[in-house]
Amino acid sequence: MANIVCECGHINPIGTHLCAKCGRPLSEEEKSKKIADMRYDGTAIRSKTYKKTFIDHIWNFFSSVKVGVSLIIITLVMAALGTFLPQVMYVSVPLGMTEADVYEEKYGLFGKLYYTLGFSDIYSSPWFQIIVGMLAISIIIASFDRGIPLYKSLKNQRVRRHESFMKRQRIYGEEAMDEVQAAEVFDKAQEKMKALKYKVRREEDVLLAEKGRFARWGPYINHIGLIIFILGVMLRLMPGFYLDKTMWIREGETAAIPGIEGYYIHNNKFIFETYGDSDEKVEASQKAADAINSKAKNYQTDVTLYSDKVDGKSLAGNTDDLEKIKDYSIQVNKPLKYDGFALYQMDFRQNELKSMKFDLVNKKEGKSLGQITVNLDDPAKKYEISKDIYIELKSYYADFSGFEEGVPQSASPIPNNPAFIFTMFTPEVPKGETSFVAIKQTLEPLGTTKYQMKFNSVETRNASNFTVRQDKTLPLLLIGGIIFMIGVTISSYFSHRRIWLQYTKDGRLLLASHVNKNWFGMKKDLDSIVSYAKLPPYIDQVDEDNKKKELDNKEDGDNT
Repeated sequence: MANIVCECGHINPIGTHLCAKCGRPLSEEEKSKKIADMRYDGTAIRSKTYKKTFIDHIWNFFSSVKVGVSLIIITLVMAALGTFLPQVMYVSVPLGMTEADVYEEKYGLFGKLYYTLGFSDIYSSPWFQIIVGMLAISIIIASFDRGIPLYKSLKNQRVRRHESFMKRQRIYGEEAMDEVQAAEVFDKAQEKMKALKYKVRREEDVLLAEKGRFARWGPYINHIGLIIFILGVMLRLMPGFYLDKTMWIREGETAAIPGIEGYYIHNNKFIFETYGDSDEKVEASQKAADAINSKAKNYQTDVTLYSDKVDGKSLAGNTDDLEKIKDYSIQVNKPLKYDGFALYQMDFRQNELKSMKFDLVNKKEGKSLGQITVNLDDPAKKYEISKDIYIELKSYYADFSGFEEGVPQSASPIPNNPAFIFTMFTPEVPKGETSFVAIKQTLEPLGTTKYQMKFNSVETRNASNFTVRQDKTLPLLLIGGIIFMIGVTISSYFSHRRIWLQYTKDGRLLLASHVNKNWFGMKKDLDSIVSYAKLPPYIDQVDEDNKKKELDNKEDGDNT
């Protein structure tokens, strides 16, 4: 595209509104304005200039302020929708259930749909990350689109400007005076401007005083902070940067910490404390009913942290030679922290069935022939009482929920209501007898038996639920937030002020001024300089126009 050649001979890129050298208006739109458009100092903006190619359309779309604001609003609305139901990190998932099951059980169809669409983990959902990514692209492109032209115009701004540029500033004044008087005014003005911390550039009969140029970069510093913050948010999807998982572990068990390679945790004991009359400790092995009317004082799991790392390297799956790292008591708000990750006590399960003991009893005599112990996590297939007496476990239903068409059913793999089908072999019945045994229920599905399995006792244990957290993005989020607040401060409390003085060949001293915001502060500085250096009196052309419009409206009203 052709460049624009100004009357002064300077060549400007297409799309420039004010000549970069003299400040003359170049476009017809700009020439029709009484006050110069000083945004980006009239330089060419790519998104306002190039609109032909596919790349231009993409660039212009993302550089649009409307698009950026729309993406921000969409992001906020989606984040707000994520507050309708608790986020998954705050939901306790019982043993044997999935997160989807919990949402559906508690909130019905809405909860299931809420989880499926990713609202339950809003900040990690792919579609939310796409919106955030588009917002980041919009911020970056908008910053380059406007920041680079602004930087070039401010870096290369000239001291001498055309008279039309001076007259088209909001603050303008002029006065006739001779060269000697003008020289004195220039000297005094320069002295006062320096006292007010202005940076003064003087070339013969022209002067430019400038202060607070850095204020123009406040929004762009905002953008840098936002981009860093968004980068931190998006890195949460990358492996190794962010982890938020849950794990259940029973007393006496050792389990790998999910998502943390090379580390294992052993549950030594769970302790439940209440505020009682004697304020004594109540151990979790007691029945939960004992503490129904008590106020909880403490939930605590005593654990041991192990590692399978050898010479700093993890031998995945190797649990034969674990190295003990430390013992620790995990409490609510007192997590175990190590090597960048943390384990939080989130939930517990008391008195979970661990094993059950049964006696093989002669029904007629009521005499026990022996006892077996069934491990409910991994029951054996055969239990020997003696050489001629043994029991075979044909079927095991961890959470017996009834019969369907005569077939026993299990609601879950958790031993909440165990049921068994045993075959009993004795010298009297060498071919075996079948017995169905559940809690408080014994059936003989294949006919009357001479022997039966009789419940003796049960061994219980407690299980603890931990949330595993690891977040390496926090430094980025913190740095981004700090940079963003610095940009907000600069944008809010500082302004870029400029004052031009120019002595013309026909003996007039011209005064013009511009500030990107805070005109009250600018006028305060000007009043001080005008009073000290005897500069020409100035007018605020915007205020004058507003007063004229009010007067015209008043006159029209009176005539009516």
